[in-house]
Amino acid sequence: GRAERSARTEAAALPSTLDLPHGCWVLTDGKVGMENQCLGLAEALGVAPVVKRVRVRFPWRYLTPHLWLAPFAALDPAGDRLAPPWPDLLIASGRVTVALSRAIRRASNGRCFTVQIQNPTVGLDDFDVVVAPAHDRLRGANVLETRGGLHRATAERLAEARAAFAPRLAHLPHPRIAVLVGGNNKAYRFDAEAADRLGRQLAALARETGAGLMVTPSRRTGTDSARILRDRLAGLPAEIWDGSGDNPYYAYRALADAIVATCDSVNMISEACSTGKPVHVVALEGPGSAKFSRFHQALEADGLTRPFHGRIERWTYRPLDDMTVLADAIRRRLADRRDI
Repeated sequence: GRAERSARTEAAALPSTLDLPHGCWVLTDGKVGMENQCLGLAEALGVAPVVKRVRVRFPWRYLTPHLWLAPFAALDPAGDRLAPPWPDLLIASGRVTVALSRAIRRASNGRCFTVQIQNPTVGLDDFDVVVAPAHDRLRGANVLETRGGLHRATAERLAEARAAFAPRLAHLPHPRIAVLVGGNNKAYRFDAEAADRLGRQLAALARETGAGLMVTPSRRTGTDSARILRDRLAGLPAEIWDGSGDNPYYAYRALADAIVATCDSVNMISEACSTGKPVHVVALEGPGSAKFSRFHQALEADGLTRPFHGRIERWTYRPLDDMTVLADAIRRRLADRRDI
């Protein structure tokens, strides 16, 4: 429509590269999920960041950001050092980075443009941009909403993975199903019973349709649940990553005709929906959460996902592309600030 064409024209008018003489930092506590969100945004912006992984001493690591009266004193020497020259752009995520992001912005006299990913639970005005998924329902003039989680699954990265792994997976028949398995968290349980149920559903699917399965457990899956999946799929056309060698996570999605993913990870579902392929979501037992419910309901209502009931359906949708939209919005805000 007209609004979409206008947005594309405006984005094309933005500078393709950012003028950052003091560079960009990515600031996290080293958790892979947090760091990948920051790196994905930096890559979408076209910048090569310096990665800062901080460690925090007692008692700060147990305090909320409101109570960090001397943020830089909280740093443990075992982590990376934070000192001037401060970067032009800071992309941070995680609870322990909130007070540090605010402190860097103040120490740079506002020169450092700070982007905080996820709800910081403190005053939003302490950051230039706060990135939060729509299901968080966070509102503010500097809040940029996404439909899902941030990630690094670019078309280029998927194409590279496809080329690298295609010969190894050539024996698997079509349709090929990528199965992305998460694990336990506060909202959901992926226990032995859940693993057995999913394994039996996938086995029946392979026998009835001749599908080839590409299964990748996560760090949260657990050895017992992963073993159960392997047992249920024994003798079938299935590859189950055992954690050794190069991670085939991108390759499985790139080579799949459809995707089955457990419901416990916003990022995992978001990455799956960025492919434009049918994404079937496996419901898990547990207390759940209002945020997870809103996320899943929104994607299903928009036609991106459907529940998994042991069969594969075919449909099309526009791939989820939060990264491009978000990067353009941040470029625009950086450009506007420099025009003042």
